[in-house]
Amino acid sequence: MLTIARSELQQIVRNRMVFFSATVIPVGLSLLFIAQRETFSQVPTGMGFLAGAFMMILISMGLYSTAVTTLAARRQTLFLKRLRSTAVSDVAALAGILGPPALIGIIQVTAVLTVLAVLTEAPAAIPLLIVSGLSLVLMMLGLALATAGITTSPEHAQVTTLPVTMGTSAVAFWIGFTGTEELGMLKRALPGGAATELTINAWNGGVELADNLLLLPPTLAWIVIGVLLAKRFFRWEPRR
Repeated sequence: MLTIARSELQQIVRNRMVFFSATVIPVGLSLLFIAQRETFSQVPTGMGFLAGAFMMILISMGLYSTAVTTLAARRQTLFLKRLRSTAVSDVAALAGILGPPALIGIIQVTAVLTVLAVLTEAPAAIPLLIVSGLSLVLMMLGLALATAGITTSPEHAQVTTLPVTMGTSAVAFWIGFTGTEELGMLKRALPGGAATELTINAWNGGVELADNLLLLPPTLAWIVIGVLLAKRFFRWEPRR
């Protein structure tokens, strides 16, 4: 698994288009928002809004989109098919392929949120912030496997990833700008909605732990949905 992960990381770094879309674009966008932090501090959720938006943008673009593109490329070159003929288990093979995009996403989130904390204020509950981030990572990995199943090529991934990437980012901004006092159940039920609210609460503080823990089930439900969809749609070989 580690050998596969190391090889995948090297290929991501060497592929300029994938590396640019996975790192430069999301990080650059996040730094642009940080530069305008005084403006965004006026929204109802304060700096928590930026934390929630950054986490969603970085994980959806740095992890999800990269994972789908990578899986589609490895299927197209029959690498996935050859991998199944080795002694490596399916789980270990997928972990090796998806590990580098997940690592890139986690590093980006950590770096950007650290910059935000230094320039503004430290998060009120770091452990809760970590839980929110990890749950979002797992959700996006499940959705990446499902999306890869209907993606025929790396170029096609630019289209198939748009609904999740744009949809989850839109939900994050919706919650950040308007909160969850109105249409709260709907906002939390949408993919990434509960995770965004949990991130905002973890950053701003002032919410009881029990209330925050109630935000985990919606994200866990999306993780299950992602896994079920992956089992239904994911393919190891190109469609004939």
